[in-house]
Amino acid sequence: MLFLSAPSDARAQSRRGSVQQSSSQEGQDHHLLLYNTHTAERINIVYRRGEQYIPSALAQLDYFLRDHRTGDVRHFDPRLYDILYDLASSIGHASGEIDIVCGYRTSSTNESLRAYTTGVAKNSLHIQAEAIDLRMPGIDTLKLRKAALSLRRGGVGYYPHSDFIHVDIGRVRQWCFECPGSLIAGD
Repeated sequence: MLFLSAPSDARAQSRRGSVQQSSSQEGQDHHLLLYNTHTAERINIVYRRGEQYIPSALAQLDYFLRDHRTGDVRHFDPRLYDILYDLASSIGHASGEIDIVCGYRTSSTNESLRAYTTGVAKNSLHIQAEAIDLRMPGIDTLKLRKAALSLRRGGVGYYPHSDFIHVDIGRVRQWCFECPGSLIAGD
């Protein structure tokens, strides 16, 4: 089929193209490939189609991100999965594997970690299932930190000595644990 249009119709044609493009994006699958560093489990899942979250996929992700010490599961805010998806996409690795260092933590697990390690917040958003600590194989965590900061969608912590970043859906803020002054300032 051949369509011809006069130059005066260019704006209408452009609008039709935009509508077709956004329609294809509306049905876009949002996919995550995750590896849990504590349980050695992997999940490869489509958790959202267009603007619709898939309840069964969310339940599988909630279980995957359970407190590995207690087995307790808590429902995660799916906006956190969107941050992971957008983070991987923003560094050019949309289908890349994300290593999960920490997902959900019970209050007792959080207290235990606070007693034996530094850098664990008393009221951590991990307890609310609103935070994830992660790294991506082959991607420098400083690059991940910068990409996460550019999303401006919540808190971003950087733990260079442990080689992971923290992302959450709390207020936009940043911190750097045991970092030089230049990184604390956001350079």
